[in-house]
Amino acid sequence: MKMAQKPTTATLKPNKAKSKKWDETENLYIEGDNLEVLKLLQKSYADKVKLIYVDPPYNTGKDFVYNDNFSDPLDNYLKKTGQVDSEGNKLSVNTEMNGRYHTDWLNMIYPRLKLARNLLSDDGVIFISIDDTEQANLKKIADEIFGEKNFLAQIVWERAFSPINLKKNFSESHDYILVYGKDTTKIVSNGIKRSQEANDRYSNADNDPRGPWTSGDLSVGPANEKNIYPIITPGGREVMPPSGYSWRLSESSFREYIEDNRIWFGEDGNNTPRIKRFLSEVKQTVVPMTVWKYEDVGHSQSASQYLKRLFDDKSYFSYPKPVPLIQRIIELYSNSDSIVLDFFSGSATTAEAVMRMNAEDNGSRRFIMVQLPEKLLEKEVAFKDGYRTLAEIGEERIRLAGDKIKEENSQNIDKVDMGFKVFELSKSNIKKWNVESNDLNEQIDLLANNFENDSKPIDVVYEILLKQGLDLTYPISEIKVGDAVVYDIAFGAMFVVLGDKITSEVAGHIMKQIADEEAENSVVVLQDEKFINDSEKLNTIEQLNASGIQYNDILSI
Repeated sequence: MKMAQKPTTATLKPNKAKSKKWDETENLYIEGDNLEVLKLLQKSYADKVKLIYVDPPYNTGKDFVYNDNFSDPLDNYLKKTGQVDSEGNKLSVNTEMNGRYHTDWLNMIYPRLKLARNLLSDDGVIFISIDDTEQANLKKIADEIFGEKNFLAQIVWERAFSPINLKKNFSESHDYILVYGKDTTKIVSNGIKRSQEANDRYSNADNDPRGPWTSGDLSVGPANEKNIYPIITPGGREVMPPSGYSWRLSESSFREYIEDNRIWFGEDGNNTPRIKRFLSEVKQTVVPMTVWKYEDVGHSQSASQYLKRLFDDKSYFSYPKPVPLIQRIIELYSNSDSIVLDFFSGSATTAEAVMRMNAEDNGSRRFIMVQLPEKLLEKEVAFKDGYRTLAEIGEERIRLAGDKIKEENSQNIDKVDMGFKVFELSKSNIKKWNVESNDLNEQIDLLANNFENDSKPIDVVYEILLKQGLDLTYPISEIKVGDAVVYDIAFGAMFVVLGDKITSEVAGHIMKQIADEEAENSVVVLQDEKFINDSEKLNTIEQLNASGIQYNDILSI
């Protein structure tokens, strides 16, 4: 709980070089410890995420590298991402020799799920993959965070299709997926599309203009005396319901069905009557069952083989999730414009599943992937191929998958977003006043420039954007006004003024932009110490206020 409540001192810095279609995309790939990233996303994405899927480490003793440090989580993260011993082994794996084996895992997952719940929309749903190692513990934690009444299902995914005979007692063939809603009273399931096999059961033997149909028994038990009556077939045969049964319809209703051509007596007109059910009138989706078979949603081996082909016959990931599995999840609970979050991104299967769903239904779903940039070992194949972190492989997977989807769907997917903006977790761009410092000159230097030396202006803009709770994908334009630069975010939603020798001239530019873009409730952020003097700063503020911007919306940094 304390880890979730502890404020973050971090920010997210943009990395255009790693991104794809930066100026066009609304997808995000964030490199960083997901605990800190989830904190940073709280203001911008609270109550906006429709669907979350996570595949956290199962705590098998080999895959758990999220060993949080309560005292300073950001410093811990910055060290951890490069922390290996002299032999190249990871130092933060949670082994069974640790006396706090389950406790450490629970302390890791709890604050992340707590923060994730805040991001879910009221009708949002979260899916969490897990195996037997921590399933029971996860269920108790999820019940506490999301509420027992908001538990939707525990899905059993058949992830293996053949036994491992080296196992001593049982060869596990399944994983679990726990499903919770934020508020089940507001959740609507889209269901699963009917299969072609199910539709093929419908035909049209009598060329009914209402289209294909199938037929069901007219008789039902136990008998209802009122509905026992003789029926004369078109061929003249008298038919009664079987012993102990009656007809489903009253005699008057039966006559109405006859007049509407909803009763079928067989091709020769002498068979026992049946009720016609038209394909056009049945529900076009089905309610999913809680056992998902590999024939329908794929298995671990098929996912591994697919990724191997995607990466030119190179195996970079162990036990990735199959795309059809995540597509089913997205199909069930997302809308065409939903935000889908995965903060244990791994092989980035969720990103590909989102893109594929958009390609299928011309949707505009957006993904947010979060992945720890865990260092690869020199002995790993991916390292030898030039990758240095797990996040780099995930980003490349999205690039390759996007190209493959476009190749497979050469028509009508030009508008599908196959890009992503990369952001990296980093320390704040803004220096902090150190009240305990003995170097007064150093602290006074902050008044001249309170930004870190390695911070770029655009880094500062995105940090302000996060602090103000704006979407990281909002468009940003910039224009020079003298020696200053005015950044226009989301067509006048916010203006950030940075640079040198700032004068009140920037106020005129901002007011013109607001008028041209017909913006309302604009916020203006000014780099305080860069005004040429206090008079120019005060004049700027007064001009902005006179144009309709409230004093509370004119901020200094």
